[in-house]
Amino acid sequence: MRFSDYDPEWPRRAAEAAAALRAAAPGLFVELEHIGSTAVPGLAAKPVIDLMAAVHALSDARPHEPALTGLGFRPHQNGMTDRLLYVRTEAGVRSHILHVVTYDSWPGRNQRILRDYLRAHPEEAARYGHFKRALVEAGTPAGDYARAKTAIVQELTDRARAELGLPSVPVWEKGDGSRHRPSPSR
Repeated sequence: MRFSDYDPEWPRRAAEAAAALRAAAPGLFVELEHIGSTAVPGLAAKPVIDLMAAVHALSDARPHEPALTGLGFRPHQNGMTDRLLYVRTEAGVRSHILHVVTYDSWPGRNQRILRDYLRAHPEEAARYGHFKRALVEAGTPAGDYARAKTAIVQELTDRARAELGLPSVPVWEKGDGSRHRPSPSR
């Protein structure tokens, strides 16, 4: 698994991808933001740019899939029913993930709330970064990495939601009904 110290190029890469997405699918995205660890200054992360976009209805995105694919964002099925996921690779390595969600769900999205909390609390971002680095240094397999972070991500998300007066909600997202999956952006 690739893991990097914070790269000040990540926000630029996110902004370029967001601008290209907006140009390729004019009028589709109501909101489009850089999320995940690469969106938190100073935070070490897997060097994958996560973007979250809001649309009025998930079905609105389907007619734009050829344009998204033209930018390298290919549909990715992972069992989550509350979003569409598109993955872009560069030289065979995952470089970007686009989460497309409904505008109605936008304000309560854990990924956005946690990002903002970590930006506002650099000591918590540092603690989270140290935890993630320890997982990588311990040789945690890529497939177990997200699950191994669940407790700290839930704790930080609960704190972030509490600051906003929002109730706790699980950071695990329902998949196909038979299992739960962590959001890939954490």
